[in-house]
Amino acid sequence: MRTIIWIILLFAAAVVSATFLGTNDALVTLFWPPWRLDVSFNLFIVVLLLTVATVYVSLQGLNALVGLPKRAREWRVAKRDRSAQEALRESLALFFGARYTRAHKAAQRAMTIQSETPELGSDPEFAMLAHLLAAGSMHRLQDRARRDEHLLQALVASRTQGATRAAEEGARLLAAEWALEDRDADRALDLIGELSPGVARRTQALRLKLQAARLARRPLDALKTARLLAKHQGFSQSAAAGLLRSLAIEALDSARDADQLRRVWQQLDVSDRRDPYVAAHAARAMSGMGYHEDARLWLKPFWEQVTTVGGEERAELGEALVTAMSGLGPDWLPRLEAAAQAEPRDPFLAYTLGRALGELQLWGKAKQQLERCADHTGLPAAQRRAAWRQLAQLAEREGDEARMHRCYRRAAELE
Repeated sequence: MRTIIWIILLFAAAVVSATFLGTNDALVTLFWPPWRLDVSFNLFIVVLLLTVATVYVSLQGLNALVGLPKRAREWRVAKRDRSAQEALRESLALFFGARYTRAHKAAQRAMTIQSETPELGSDPEFAMLAHLLAAGSMHRLQDRARRDEHLLQALVASRTQGATRAAEEGARLLAAEWALEDRDADRALDLIGELSPGVARRTQALRLKLQAARLARRPLDALKTARLLAKHQGFSQSAAAGLLRSLAIEALDSARDADQLRRVWQQLDVSDRRDPYVAAHAARAMSGMGYHEDARLWLKPFWEQVTTVGGEERAELGEALVTAMSGLGPDWLPRLEAAAQAEPRDPFLAYTLGRALGELQLWGKAKQQLERCADHTGLPAAQRRAAWRQLAQLAEREGDEARMHRCYRRAAELE
């Protein structure tokens, strides 16, 4: 197609030349005293065009000759740049292929080529990536001293040579991840703390912060971070619920006395305090410290509407209330009876009501409820043993030794 266009243009030029120059009788007179030269206009035009073309070609050739050293230098720089880029790509491929020693050598070769070529020093991200690949290789080889040296050089290059913020942020996130793999939670938290607020809220940064907080045994910080991750959909809904619950329980277990446990309970989010499992765990912990009234206070909101939760939640709440029975007041009796009447087939509610009636010394009603659940297979063995022992104590109080021995024997059979 291009050849056809050139042929058409050539024919058009021939036609135009024949049309305008074929009958042109004009003359061009050139004076150079004492000479005079008369030439045809057509010849003058041809000579002028040839002269211009010759001058243009001569200037281009002279410019090429003068610029030959510069082009040679640019060619050498381009060749070294290609070599450095090839070494960096080779290092990356070897790193992903788990050839860490060779990856480190390739990264070192790339950095050497760049350092020996001043013209390549204007690319700070190249040096950062090479140092990070070398640091990553040394991390995999457990050479922490050389890893930290490369990492420091990468961070210095990012500050002094004007690398993009994305490169520096990536280096800090990698350093935090490596610190976690070294089980150095404090260093990981320090590195994450140096990130800008926007970067610190990214999902990867929050994941690292969560791992660091758990490693440093800071369950409250881990709980706050996990809540942010759940808000950013860093977990599935079910996984987030289980993680938040386990972290809240871990925070409660970190308390060493009742005052500290109260502070931890108040620091929990409202949604955590509304979790039946978390509240039951907190109540059992407080009861174990001898503060049964506080434990019952934390459980009271759940027992106001205990029939609206699932069976497993009711079992947890019932067991927690049983551990906090000491000093139970009669104000609890109406809500426990209402719950048992609303769910007559629930053995956990019957067991909890029976224990509460026994605590209130309503022996007849307590015996009736405990007998209902003592042989119930849906009740765990521990609760059934406790029910039989309570029945044995009631029989002993009534002076029925035969029934007392029978109840103790049934409790022993469940050991």
